[in-house]
Amino acid sequence: MSETSSRANAGVKTTYRIDWHPRRLPDGARCAPVPLRTEDGAATTGFLYTTAATDRVVAIMHPRESMASHYLVPDLLAAGFAVWTQQSRTVGSDLTLEHETILLDVAAGLAHLHAAGFKRIVLLGNSGGASLYTFYVQQSSLPRERRLERTPGGRPVKLGAATMPAADAVIYLAPHPGQGLVLLNCIDPSVTDESDPLSLDPALDPFSGSNGFADPPQAARYAEDFVRSYRAAQRARVARLDARARELIALRAEERRRAKESGAAARIPSAVMTVWRTDADLRCFDLSLDPSERDYGSVWGQQPLVSNLAPVGFGRLSTPEAWLSTWSGLSSNAAIPKTASAVTQPVLLIEYSGDSTVFPSDIRAIHAALGTSDKRHEVVRGDHYGRPLAPGEPPGRDLAGRLIRDWLRERFG
Repeated sequence: MSETSSRANAGVKTTYRIDWHPRRLPDGARCAPVPLRTEDGAATTGFLYTTAATDRVVAIMHPRESMASHYLVPDLLAAGFAVWTQQSRTVGSDLTLEHETILLDVAAGLAHLHAAGFKRIVLLGNSGGASLYTFYVQQSSLPRERRLERTPGGRPVKLGAATMPAADAVIYLAPHPGQGLVLLNCIDPSVTDESDPLSLDPALDPFSGSNGFADPPQAARYAEDFVRSYRAAQRARVARLDARARELIALRAEERRRAKESGAAARIPSAVMTVWRTDADLRCFDLSLDPSERDYGSVWGQQPLVSNLAPVGFGRLSTPEAWLSTWSGLSSNAAIPKTASAVTQPVLLIEYSGDSTVFPSDIRAIHAALGTSDKRHEVVRGDHYGRPLAPGEPPGRDLAGRLIRDWLRERFG
């Protein structure tokens, strides 16, 4: 296992330009779009990259982001594998994202690959794709009758009826433990009124100098007692939001019941939850917490007061069902600590040393939770997206690509 440095930079992130365009594919590479229908009739699309005939394929998917031109495609093709990148039914939006239904998208894609003659399937979970694929491995390893029948919000899901092919190995790249667990650590617990985005409990304000905050480029220094209180208050806020989500679901179900009994048309509002201030993980401002080579700030930016109140961010808008399934760190099933024991396949886990979304303690917890004894952990310099940490350095994504390519060759020839 590689070791990561404990150095933390207290200054503001250096800015520089790098080429974000996908690298050129190997000569002869082809990409074929494949439209699919899932077990419940939803539409999803995959893209199959090939260079030559092979019965080995690496699958890449994220529950809400497009992986169609993932930066590792050239390295995976160079390793002698085909590459399958798949869009979920909710690509580009997490407003209605329920992970249990997205498993049907994964299943449709892998079933297509099996039918197309691929005998070896490796899952590559990058960032949020890691918790999605780990959830899939858990459910696919169960007998049909033991698979989940409903989402946390109560919606029926046809996992028991779906064909869910098993994977032969799993690669984790900058994996976070689950979207809900990420939000649990970065939600601002000083909110006192969910209808007022500026409401504030000063005792829990992460941006107050009296609590340890310092304006950048200085790093914050939070006392242990404050960190403990803050973490407990984060869980309490998520629990309140869970209760609100269930209340909204129950109100809608009651309206349906009344309409059915009366024979009248149901007037059922489409509830959407707005969750403000979700970019306040203390580790982003106090670099002595969970130290790594990351710079000050979060994946959303270097000005926390701005990003915490910005209209974009983790879990800003969601249906009550999507909140419980995806963004609740208490209710979501798509949490690696809940599912990783089912992963018994060989695993390669790659950590980026300057990641501001996935922290060293997250990686250690994921590694420990995996059910397999055949697991390798590597650390390379880079941020969450595999970009270099300093001008002139090779991108971490290139180093990760070489590690993955070599590991695949060792494992599969």
